[in-house]
Amino acid sequence: MKMSGLLKALPLALVLITSSTTISCGSSSTSSNPAQIRVINAIPDGPALDIDINGSNILTNLPFGTIQPSNTPASYVTVPSGNVVIQGLATGTTSNPVPPTGRITLKSAVQYTVVAVGLEFNNSAPLLVADDNSAPMGTNVEYRVINASNSSPVGGVDMYIVPPGSNITNFTPQFSGIGSNQASTYQNVPFLAGGYTVIVTANGGKTPIITQPSATNAASITTFVILDNPGGNNGISTTPLVLNDLN
Repeated sequence: MKMSGLLKALPLALVLITSSTTISCGSSSTSSNPAQIRVINAIPDGPALDIDINGSNILTNLPFGTIQPSNTPASYVTVPSGNVVIQGLATGTTSNPVPPTGRITLKSAVQYTVVAVGLEFNNSAPLLVADDNSAPMGTNVEYRVINASNSSPVGGVDMYIVPPGSNITNFTPQFSGIGSNQASTYQNVPFLAGGYTVIVTANGGKTPIITQPSATNAASITTFVILDNPGGNNGISTTPLVLNDLN
């Protein structure tokens, strides 16, 4: 059964990861039982980031609106489980970290998407989302949404997964009220040869904010990440980051 539940931000800040290496950490981590991580930079007014774990650089040059590792299907960096100290710095620098720094707790043998959210100097906690990339049953496909938009409507967003050309007036959203810095569960739907259209609205509304075609293969998994426009306080972007986690 797929992992589910609404996953909210941990008490911390910033992000992690890239390349296929194992990082050794202090006694608070369990290096013999590693976790796996990938990271998204969703800070619209911040620089490209280098990320350190326990003082060692493990990621360089992660611009806003991108993920690393960026492979399809989803790939991850292997890191120790346990309490990991993370720190973000503007790419190419070694001091004056982008605040704040701190710890996140990673469980062994779990794959995570870690999202740097908020604005550069707002000390926002990172969003830590557990992934489940096991194949759906039969030819079914799965969708998930991560709302990393600071400009998300009050009350969050609804997400409709509908056949192309559908009028959503009489449809019920698969996801409702996904707030800023929250992630949905996985939604399983039948495979359609022509794919689906993903429509995002304000919670309870029917006016599309995002309309995104999605041509998926049978037994695929797709994650949609809602972002802001670059620059900070410039509103929600109509173009999500689309992750073909299993395709």
